[in-house]
Amino acid sequence: QVQLVESGGGLVQPGGSLRLSCAASQRISSFTYMSWYRQAPGKQRELVATLWGGGSRNYADSVKGRFTIVSDNAKPTVYLQMNSLKPEDTAVYYCNGRKLGTDYWGQGTQVTVSA
Repeated sequence: QVQLVESGGGLVQPGGSLRLSCAASQRISSFTYMSWYRQAPGKQRELVATLWGGGSRNYADSVKGRFTIVSDNAKPTVYLQMNSLKPEDTAVYYCNGRKLGTDYWGQGTQVTVSA
C-alpha cells in the first residue's frame, strides 16, 4: 500500500518562503518519478515540479528559479522548497508519485500567499 502524506502548508506573506513535505510509505527510489501539483480555486490542477528517478528535475515556467524539488531517501520524503512566493502561488498543493504505472496522490496541503 503506497501512501503519500503532505505537510508544511500555511499562510505566508508575498516574498516569503515555505517548505512542503511529502512523506512516502516506500522508498523514493522505487518511484518512477515524484511530482508536486497545485490547484487554485476555479482552475485546473497544474504540474509544478517533477523529480525523476535518475535525478533530473523539471519545473513549470511560472516557478522556475523560485521553487526547488528535492528528496531525502533516508526519510523517505520529497520536499518542495518555495521561495519568493507570490499571491498567484496560492493553491492546494498535492504530492504525486508514479510506481509501476499507477499514480498515487496525497490529500493536499493549502498554501495561501497574502499580505
